[in-house]
Amino acid sequence: MSDFARDISVVSGSAAVRVLLNRLCAITGMGFAAVARVSEHRWIACQVLDRIAFGMEPGGELQVKTTICDEIRDHGRAVYIDSVQDEPMWRTHPTPVLYGFQSYVSVPVYRPDGSFFGTLCAIDPEPHVVNTPETVSEIEALAREIMTCLENERKSA
Repeated sequence: MSDFARDISVVSGSAAVRVLLNRLCAITGMGFAAVARVSEHRWIACQVLDRIAFGMEPGGELQVKTTICDEIRDHGRAVYIDSVQDEPMWRTHPTPVLYGFQSYVSVPVYRPDGSFFGTLCAIDPEPHVVNTPETVSEIEALAREIMTCLENERKSA
């Protein structure tokens, strides 16, 4: 079994990760949240909560170069967008245009050894206020909890 297949299996079967995705949607007001495994060549949804009919399922793949998560893999910093239409930097960025979202959150998720696993992300076609100190702090805590859950489940598997 490849590392990607193992990661998808562990994450998609995790009840704890499902709870954390629900919390992310509650915190942000967004309708889609996912844990994605991201590498230089692939973006794969490991677990998804989709209330906006985005159409992604666990194991579903996006072209990594069409994602902001690819940029996050490169620079290691989270991205918080309240409203694409109100932010000149994002208004013409190809990713929001391609996928039709207005609000966006993506936070890098790192393994305990410091290597990059992927991202905890959320999108919504409507704008939502997400770039506040309180919200950022809560979301970054969720990203840390995701990896703790994944490591615990990997050890018990």
